[in-house]
Amino acid sequence: MRVERIAPTAVRVTLHPLDLATLVSTARWVVDGAEGPLPADALEQLRQVVHRYDTAVREASEAPSPPAPA
Repeated sequence: MRVERIAPTAVRVTLHPLDLATLVSTARWVVDGAEGPLPADALEQLRQVVHRYDTAVREASEAPSPPAPA
């Protein structure tokens, strides 16, 4: 996963298809009423995606910001 600040108020996120599928399927589970517990495998997958996101955001915040548009 990669997070890039492309403007002061915009970011570009590049995801692996599995990361996107994990996020969408979890969102769909919530939207559909989140009946029953989230399966353990799905929860672990989601934890990994969140960890990769946190790492990518930390790395992006260490990179120099792009200049504001003129």
